[in-house]
Amino acid sequence: MSLSIGIVGLPNVGKSTLFNALTKKKVDAANYPFCTIDPNVGVVKVPDERLEKIAAISKPAKIIPTTIEFVDIAGLVKDAHKGEGLGNQFLANIRECDAICEVVRDFEDSNIIHVDGKIDPESDKETISMELIFADLQTVNKRLEKASRDAKGHDKDVLKQKELLEKIKVNLDSGRPARDLELNDEEKIIMKNLCLLTAKPLLYVVNVKDANKISKRNWDGEVLYLNIKQEEEIANLAEDEQAEFIKELGLEQSGLDKLIQAAYRLLGLITFFTTGTDETRAWTVKNGTKAPEAAGVIHTDFIKGFVRAEVMDWQKFIEAGSEAAAREKGLVRIEGKDYIVQDGDICHFLINR
Repeated sequence: MSLSIGIVGLPNVGKSTLFNALTKKKVDAANYPFCTIDPNVGVVKVPDERLEKIAAISKPAKIIPTTIEFVDIAGLVKDAHKGEGLGNQFLANIRECDAICEVVRDFEDSNIIHVDGKIDPESDKETISMELIFADLQTVNKRLEKASRDAKGHDKDVLKQKELLEKIKVNLDSGRPARDLELNDEEKIIMKNLCLLTAKPLLYVVNVKDANKISKRNWDGEVLYLNIKQEEEIANLAEDEQAEFIKELGLEQSGLDKLIQAAYRLLGLITFFTTGTDETRAWTVKNGTKAPEAAGVIHTDFIKGFVRAEVMDWQKFIEAGSEAAAREKGLVRIEGKDYIVQDGDICHFLINR
């Protein structure tokens, strides 16, 4: 499955620098508001040491990691929904994203201007939150106007959508994001199709000078504290030098790796693997996915043709030293259509073509 995360924030908070560090795709990160006009899109491989260890055993021709797409849009400012700045024009570019990463500045630097002239993370967070709410209100009001007209025909589906839109509008009008609503399964499907910004899972990245000296913030989402400029410096090093520099900094892993892993947790995603002499590959699915649907990520025809799955734990595969040895030791299990794929499974799907 493809995974996409939209990056939002005020101008000059480190959004484009974070994008540079994540993607190594050089985009403008100049010191003035609205530098980013067209959205920047980059695909990032998901770090997973298990993939390399599995490949070391299988010795495949290709190693293919799973990926995340990041979308960086122009900085938002207060009253963007009224036409201030440029960011609001590009919110449509992240409506299809699976989650939102909001970058908040929490460092002083007289050389980097702040659009409000002061460093106030709480205020900045509130500004972005309200602009996303206002953007969603515009969407909901338009949809509600149409649903109200269509509801005169007494179509049950239209009436359900109208009812949910009214519930969302009340929530947004009170300054609360759509994700705060408790919904039943049917309403969740309708909500997803609305592509509301405030319905998406939210991850905060607080840009700090020293990630070891921080003011903890109790916000409505997971909060990561990164020195984004330092992360960019790490990312610009050769891969063999990165690990050494990270160790010198007293860190276990880069902040970017933490961010990507946090995105997986936020979205409830897991990774399973396929391996052989042709390729060793990581695949992303939702936690709780059954074997036929996991096979369908490889090819949609595999869902209908699914017969069974041969499954082994990646660690047991490594310990066995080869697939043949794993089979001899009885480490390969046969699983049917109701099997729920686990994080770290190595799967071979048998398909009736």
